[in-house]
Amino acid sequence: MLRTPMADISLRLDAFIPYRLSVTSNLVSETIASAYQALFGLSIPEWRLIAVIAEDEGATQQQVGRRTRMDKVTVSRATIALAGRGLIERRPHASDRRSQSLHLSAAGRDLYAQVAPKALELERRIFASFDPKEVAAFSDMLRRVQAATSSVRDGGGE
Repeated sequence: MLRTPMADISLRLDAFIPYRLSVTSNLVSETIASAYQALFGLSIPEWRLIAVIAEDEGATQQQVGRRTRMDKVTVSRATIALAGRGLIERRPHASDRRSQSLHLSAAGRDLYAQVAPKALELERRIFASFDPKEVAAFSDMLRRVQAATSSVRDGGGE
């Protein structure tokens, strides 16, 4: 009997860590997205944009994209939507006139002050059954996986 290449593949999705990370990440994002949409009328990209600007006032769309791993179109649409709602302001960038710096408006700061505690509450509920040391170790491991993945992507780690 001839063996086909498929017979040599032993990949099982439920045991494949990248798949598990993706599925879990999607589930967490969907859970949080439904809460943000219902309570605040925000999509996940819009919330991420607000959160990044709250932490890094004056960030550009390109900086937001790099930090969040959202593509340019997603960041642009979220920026347009939030500016249209009066939650962020776009100002000329001090050192690059082709770019704009993003700032929370007073309404955006007020919204952030409402959403941030809800985000922390959702995180607490998701991780409530885990020991704090497990959560800290998991968070550390996620940072390490991110760094290792960046290294592999950039051609290192082989």
